[in-house]
Amino acid sequence: MTDRPLTLMAVHAHPDDEATSTGGVLARYAAEGIRTVLVTCTDGECGDGPGGVKPGDPGHDPAAVALMRRQELEASCDVLKISDLEMLDYADSGMMGWPSNDAPGSFWQTPVEEGAGRLAELMRHYRPDVVVTYDENGFYGHPDHIQAHRITMAALEMTAMEMTALDTTALTPKVYWTTMPRSTMRRFGEIIREFHPDMPEPDPAEVAEMAKMGLPDDEITTWVDATAFSDQKFDSLAAHASQGDNIFFLKMGKERFGELMGVETFVRVQDATGAAVPENDLFAGLR
Repeated sequence: MTDRPLTLMAVHAHPDDEATSTGGVLARYAAEGIRTVLVTCTDGECGDGPGGVKPGDPGHDPAAVALMRRQELEASCDVLKISDLEMLDYADSGMMGWPSNDAPGSFWQTPVEEGAGRLAELMRHYRPDVVVTYDENGFYGHPDHIQAHRITMAALEMTAMEMTALDTTALTPKVYWTTMPRSTMRRFGEIIREFHPDMPEPDPAEVAEMAKMGLPDDEITTWVDATAFSDQKFDSLAAHASQGDNIFFLKMGKERFGELMGVETFVRVQDATGAAVPENDLFAGLR
């Protein structure tokens, strides 16, 4: 045992990603005295500009959008009581298939070894006990989410067997990928139709693709109840005001948001504690 505090590191792609799938655990564990470290990989410049102006449209200034989103991210971190914010500041790659995917300096074009090397340095500094990121498809196929997954897993490999003069144990944190139960995904569909009753029937191909998202409930290893912190999670999403048109959850109101989004779910992919699954605590076996 050491005097070093237990530490959670969440590796996300863009400003606002920290709130959607991990806002609850970040707020909960901060309240429990755990150090919370957020690594945001891109500057978010492919987000909406003022007034909802879209990337590539007249009036969209990527540098101004990046600055605005940095300020919103800092406000979100204040809401969630995040201990440490680290930004890798790669250029936002945009959605899969956008021309920005191929832009020099974009996160998608960054060699995995480079990004992983920078992240490994942060891991050596903070020595996280738990690391959270996306699965290999970035949950829904966004290139920056996929790249965040790749650099995180590569950084974990880089640091797995390293020792330090002060700590002779290898860096082997519990590692989790964010996910969503299929039962909750179905509930999302119902709520979307409730808010948009005139919405046309979705294309069958889109329905089939959506059905692949998330996991069957019985394949989820970790269910963390952060309902008591759902108001903070909602407020952290609301802090990203420039992206409000894209954040459907804000339309629910806090009560319904808490009912649907209060429990956050993960798949445990690395563990040296032997903690039994299913578990209800990312730090099970560590305290």
